[in-house]
Amino acid sequence: MFSYRAAALFLVGLALLLPSLAQSQEQLSLEQAIRIGLQNNYDIRIAGRQEAISENNATLGNAGFLPNVDGRASRTFSENNSRQEFQTGPDRVRDGASSNNMSYGINLNWVIFDGLGMFINLERLKAIEKSGELFTKQTIENTLAVITASYFEVARQASKIKAIQDAIAISEARVEIAQAQFDVGVSAKVEILRAQVDYNADRSELLLQEEVLQNAKINLNQLLGRNPDIDFVVTDSILVDPTVNYSVAANSLNAANPLLQRLQLERQLANLDIRSVRASRFPTVSVLSAYNFSRSEAEPLNEFQARFNQNRGYNYGLSLSVPIFNGFNINRQAQNARINLETANLELQREENRLQSDLARAYSQYTNRLQLLELEESNLKLAQENAEIALERYRLGILTAIELREAQRNELVASNRLIDIQYQAKAAEIELKRLSSTLLQESQL
Repeated sequence: MFSYRAAALFLVGLALLLPSLAQSQEQLSLEQAIRIGLQNNYDIRIAGRQEAISENNATLGNAGFLPNVDGRASRTFSENNSRQEFQTGPDRVRDGASSNNMSYGINLNWVIFDGLGMFINLERLKAIEKSGELFTKQTIENTLAVITASYFEVARQASKIKAIQDAIAISEARVEIAQAQFDVGVSAKVEILRAQVDYNADRSELLLQEEVLQNAKINLNQLLGRNPDIDFVVTDSILVDPTVNYSVAANSLNAANPLLQRLQLERQLANLDIRSVRASRFPTVSVLSAYNFSRSEAEPLNEFQARFNQNRGYNYGLSLSVPIFNGFNINRQAQNARINLETANLELQREENRLQSDLARAYSQYTNRLQLLELEESNLKLAQENAEIALERYRLGILTAIELREAQRNELVASNRLIDIQYQAKAAEIELKRLSSTLLQESQL
């Protein structure tokens, strides 16, 4: 007895064998995809370099704690022609009188008090550095979620190809049965033609699905930062974790979500701006010091001009700068700083509300898809059994081709629906873990 299941397995085996004969395909696990993506993904690499900049900026010198020391030096040469006329005495003419000058010096300026502004600046730079770290973490988590979802999208589309191949196996069996019945004179030619049309339609659907699968692979390769032409076979199937708890995820979101932590730092930076404006009302005290040396040599143009002159010395002292009036700009800056703080609070509240809503929606989809998963698994078994019975009844001539085709399509629809439900449940699980900032932790990378 002909088994369309056996034919389907043969098609799957052939589909796996032929590519290996033409070109060896990469066996890509989810863990391997994640490692490649974390190493190559452009967004992560850019975020890492931005983090390095913020880390480089968080220094005592950039905050204003250290002195400024400037050095200068010069050496000049000149040649002069001179003509002097006097009321009494002869005129004096001197051509080619040469001279040279050399000077150098070191200046120091060290702000020792600025209303604690330098301490505020250092705290701001440290907060910006921390924000850069959180942005990198956020980018990694978002990229990890997208890579994981894209990986399972490839698995999803590959599973749909398997479902279509099962349907093609039924269509092939139907063509063979119709041909056999025609050969013995119990069926008309039109039945063969109708069976061949449906078979070709299934093959066309397979070709279209292969294009969808190829595009899914290209999308994953792009996320992994590698050549889009690299072919591969995913080795992990779609398995949904049924243990995600909403309360645990909500608590983790509030405590560990990097976007919320960055917005909390933005609020801290707004507070620092207020303190910085207050610091600008205080006087600034600086230590000043300098050492200077100069020397000049010249051929004198007259007896009163020195032939050699040299000076050296140093100075030191304090400088005090007191802000008295600057057009009410400090008051304006203080008002703007308070407005920025209010804005930072509102942005934090807005994102908390949005993320909590996203979490609730993702959990609603997650629980719904888990329920549908059980239903669709049972429904697929029924559809498969119905298709097997329909094929046997068609072989015996007690079922029409239209009824067989309907049973065949029902099985394909049930299979695709189950595949979609599995993917949607997995996507909701990934989103829940991304929002609660546990996806990277669970990947152990």
